Amino acid sequence: MNIGILGLGLIGGSLGFDLRSQGHHILGVSRREATCQKAVTLGSVDEASVDLSLLAAAEVVFICTPLGLIVPQFEQLIAHLPTATIVTDVGSAKAQIVKDISPLWDNFIGGHPMAGRTDSGIEAAQRDLFVDKPYVLTPIATTPANAITVVEEIVRSLKANIYYCQPEQHDRAVSWISHLPVMVSSSLIAACLSETDPDVLQLAQKLASSGFRDTSRVGGGNPELGVMMARYNRQALLRSLQQYRQNLDELTNLIEQENWAVLEEKFKSRQQARPDFVQ
Repeated sequence: MNIGILGLGLIGGSLGFDLRSQGHHILGVSRREATCQKAVTLGSVDEASVDLSLLAAAEVVFICTPLGLIVPQFEQLIAHLPTATIVTDVGSAKAQIVKDISPLWDNFIGGHPMAGRTDSGIEAAQRDLFVDKPYVLTPIATTPANAITVVEEIVRSLKANIYYCQPEQHDRAVSWISHLPVMVSSSLIAACLSETDPDVLQLAQKLASSGFRDTSRVGGGNPELGVMMARYNRQALLRSLQQYRQNLDELTNLIEQENWAVLEEKFKSRQQARPDFVQ
């Protein structure tokens, strides 16, 4: 197939690597000419341009721009696409994207590959990024069956694990396991920086090891992505943050009260629950 990728960053570039290796002809579009040249040189795409008209020949288009650009870029893309072109996106929030694009394009299906790295840009793209990772598709009642089937087949070829849900369900779920962790992780870094004794702060920085590294990783990632998560999944994220605050308050109270027995029970129950999320 001729497959278009709009946005040649980590996700778009990685998609290009995998789909091109399967024999598809990959057409890439980026805002920067240097990124286009790099994507061709690396072998992520067959052709690349800053001109959206390149995607007119695509049978399927993946929109892989930053979250805030998905709808604006799609609105510019419409003028270049035949009506039969199937369009999907990879945004980490779905309800608003689906709401905005579906009335404009019949052959649209929302998508979200749950795969990524802290690094960004075409240089961070890698092969087999999606293998065994969740890939969520969010069709709605008006989504044509053919569009679902085509995108599903492409996703299966990436060896990803497909899940279907409503856009709103997706946003509530990822607010817990993706968006909330970014906010919590960022707050952890900020809390550490609030240490007023410079010697203690420097010592903490030197002693930081795997526990801090694992817990702070997503909070040290792309700032733009964090803002977009908050902006486009605001209600679900606020709900998750409020619940997280209640849990922190509960822990604080137990420690203040020196209630070690109940605190241990809390830790035990969470130890037992974790494998249901991390398999």
